[in-house]
Amino acid sequence: MATPDATPDTYRELGEAAWSWVLRQIREDDGPWLPESVPDPGPDSEPAATAPEARDSLYSGIAGLAPVLAEIRQYRELSASEERLAAGIVTRLSAVAARTTEPSLYDGLAGHAMALRLLAPGSEALALRRLAELATPDGWKTTTDFEPGSDAPLNDIIVGAAGIVMTAVWAGGEHAGAIATTGGEALLRAADRTDAGLDWEMTPSSTSRLPNYSHGTAGVAAALAVAGAALDRQDFVDAAVAGARHVLSVGSLADGGFIVPHTIPESSREVEPVTYTWCHGPAGTSHLFAALSLAGVTEVAGHDVGELRQRCLTSILTSGVPRRLRPGFWDNDGRCCGTAGVGDVLLDAAQDSADPARAETLVRAARVMGDALVERAVRDDAGARWRFTEHRVDPPLLPPGTPWMQGAAGIAAYLLRLGRFLDTGPQAPVVDRPDQWWAAPGCRTPVMGWGHGQHTGTRGMGAVS
Repeated sequence: MATPDATPDTYRELGEAAWSWVLRQIREDDGPWLPESVPDPGPDSEPAATAPEARDSLYSGIAGLAPVLAEIRQYRELSASEERLAAGIVTRLSAVAARTTEPSLYDGLAGHAMALRLLAPGSEALALRRLAELATPDGWKTTTDFEPGSDAPLNDIIVGAAGIVMTAVWAGGEHAGAIATTGGEALLRAADRTDAGLDWEMTPSSTSRLPNYSHGTAGVAAALAVAGAALDRQDFVDAAVAGARHVLSVGSLADGGFIVPHTIPESSREVEPVTYTWCHGPAGTSHLFAALSLAGVTEVAGHDVGELRQRCLTSILTSGVPRRLRPGFWDNDGRCCGTAGVGDVLLDAAQDSADPARAETLVRAARVMGDALVERAVRDDAGARWRFTEHRVDPPLLPPGTPWMQGAAGIAAYLLRLGRFLDTGPQAPVVDRPDQWWAAPGCRTPVMGWGHGQHTGTRGMGAVS
């Protein structure tokens, strides 16, 4: 990397510059909203408007600004304008909760609940109650276009029952048990039995499988493990183990690592056969094995679950990321599919490691991710942002994105966390989220709401006004 002497201040200052750029993009129209991407100034440059149904989402909307604000609050007070933004997000999400019908973590109500709990603990109850009202025995009907022409329930973390179940366990409250139970039982019924165990498709008519974390069996099994531990449901835990057995059966344990194909069958999508990301690679899939450990599972198919988690991390360390070795190999620096998401997983694992030498290796790798972000940042008086590439389009350089999963907001949060961790060490508080809290150091007591705040010493940011 070009920044061997990067300091905590290097990462922190770049994170603040990225956040400054994001703040410049916020618009007001019945509450705050973000354009999804903002081309650099030019005669024909126009922001790419966020779709109306996504303007409030965690993935690409204002709910995704909540974890950034929560991270900032870990090391400094919010400015007056940031306090107003936090209050505006709470007001907007509270107002739309009663009429929102999309239930999911990354596109709907579960994501709203996450943001509200981070910004104003207690205010998430309305969104959770709405989730309970929308539940059916088969899960939750989607309003997204993942299943064209159908509102059938989906299974995955991003837009399906797995993400909703995770949110209920993380948030707790009077509706959490019912939500987690309904979602977990729906996932049991949706499972496909294989020679090795259980498998889940994302949608009822899928012609291919995305077996890793965001849309596949690794994520569904992680949700069942977490819910099984919280609800004392051994059938959920058993299904999670069966899911892990299937994931092992389609992956490779070669060279001391563990990788699973991006898509099965591989020929069905024009992507790298194996990626190393949070969404479709060992970064996210490592969370499955941490979830099984949380649920009291010690081994799967003869393999220690702690070893399997470390194998996932080894595959990242030996993969070559974040170098762009060839078109399509590592074109993204965001949370979902790229550098910031991998870095965050590495820091979680480092803080959760009982082996100081292994922890140091993971921290060094997290710094490599930070250095790549420093090297690739586009900076000017407006702040900092990143341009991802897409080798299948011409021109391949994409406009800078703003949001949590695919833009500067999510990258800023990682850089700010990295700088804070390097300043304060392994005991640095972690701002946890529904889909990763058990992979970071924290409470292991199986009660609803056990994730959030247990190892930060706080319950969110405190109510905003």
